[in-house]
Amino acid sequence: MANELTLEQKRQLFHDGYVVIRNAISQDLVDTARARIKAAKKGESLSPAPEITDLVNKSSVTPILQDAMGHFDPPSRGQVGIIKQSQPGDQFTPLGYRDKDLPYFGHTLHAEGLFTAPTPQEQLQGSPDDIYRQMLATCPTGDIGRSADVVGVNTDPLFQDPEMTLAVGSFTAFVIAALNDQSKEGCGQTAVVPGGHRVLTAFYKWQLEQGGIVGPEGPGWPRFNHDAPNRAGHVYLPQAVQDKLMSLNAEQPDTTPDGRAWPKPKQILMEPGDVAITLFQMPHTGTRNEYGTESRKNMIFRIRNKARQPNVVVTGVSDHPDRGQMGEWLDFEPGNDPWQKSKHALTNMWTEWEGMQDIVAQETPNLEPVEFGT
Repeated sequence: MANELTLEQKRQLFHDGYVVIRNAISQDLVDTARARIKAAKKGESLSPAPEITDLVNKSSVTPILQDAMGHFDPPSRGQVGIIKQSQPGDQFTPLGYRDKDLPYFGHTLHAEGLFTAPTPQEQLQGSPDDIYRQMLATCPTGDIGRSADVVGVNTDPLFQDPEMTLAVGSFTAFVIAALNDQSKEGCGQTAVVPGGHRVLTAFYKWQLEQGGIVGPEGPGWPRFNHDAPNRAGHVYLPQAVQDKLMSLNAEQPDTTPDGRAWPKPKQILMEPGDVAITLFQMPHTGTRNEYGTESRKNMIFRIRNKARQPNVVVTGVSDHPDRGQMGEWLDFEPGNDPWQKSKHALTNMWTEWEGMQDIVAQETPNLEPVEFGT
């Protein structure tokens, strides 16, 4: 197995924002992880199981990522991303639309590191301000109003910093390890928009230049979509970003029954032992497992270059590592502003990819800039 990306793979990572590494994980590690999942007791968390974390720690993924990105904490936890077989359903999704009405296998295309409140299963009533308060009040932290202490059902804080200027958590890279056959569409694959990492990064940069909040509730990015059928759909990607994502695809986009068009994500087709690496800034989504012969099994790890915060241990599961897993406040030494460092990383996506700098220097002059607000 190779221990580094080829130049062609690095160019693909640069331009598309993701790359698939075939057979990055040995069959033995795949079989061991599958057996551990099968043997799990009801309610047992497999997140810290060595059979799961070994998919990174004892495979070629570690040297490959160290070469392309730099040093990182070996994952002590991972997200056990299992999607059971299902058909389109009537339930409302976090986007505020019914599952059966969303195109592209019930996509929920989103930016990473965003707060999510419980999804109302009926249409909410009241003004936008009323609905905002209702949504926050249903979170695990209770009815405490608009505060950086509010934490969603996905453990993401409403805001990362006490001053509420940053509404996005961040890390450096996703590692998505496939444990079952996902070589045909409709099997619950992770899906991405190739090139979308450049669009989202440019939008974060535009927001930062405007001043105020970066992420939802900042310029051009409302927190909730009150025109969604349940009147409380999360805006996981601002409309300006979605419009540019749709422009990347020559196909006519599919729509929901209300006529709204949605960007089409590309399903990442993998076989057991394959691994996809993506940038944090990549818009992505899980998809419905309609045609698979078993549950989709993707083990997902969130990795951060150690140089950003050398004294913070990143477990591999959190998308907001400058806060505790459940939103707890961490202590940082004087002069170390984690929120400014995160804003810099959000808007300068290649600074933490140490082994990509030659490719970045070679390829950047050939790109057409992505601009907002012009």
